[in-house]
Amino acid sequence: MRLLANENIPLSAVGALRACGHDVLWIREKSPGITDIEVMELGHREKRILVTFDKDFGELVFSTKQPPARGIILFRIPMISSAYIAKALVKVIDSRDDWEGHFAVVEENRIRIRSLKRD
Repeated sequence: MRLLANENIPLSAVGALRACGHDVLWIREKSPGITDIEVMELGHREKRILVTFDKDFGELVFSTKQPPARGIILFRIPMISSAYIAKALVKVIDSRDDWEGHFAVVEENRIRIRSLKRD
């Protein structure tokens, strides 16, 4: 899967996703400090699903005309440790294959998914 890891995704999680065969572009490596709009543009341009802990993307994607990334996965899980985050991200991302075209909110015991299609 082609993923775009936001700056708030730990290095261990990026490494774990790569080790599982995912093509991960990490904002910290590619363009540290870019705005959320620029992150969305990059995800759209590179045809990648954005993985983030930043709640601002929920409002941004639905309140602007900005073309979204291919999909957005917003994690709302506790930051117990970077190892915990790495395991959780890999488990959740590998659990489905329908992330593209959706905005997903991942919580400890559930995943809520909404279409990114605009009327």
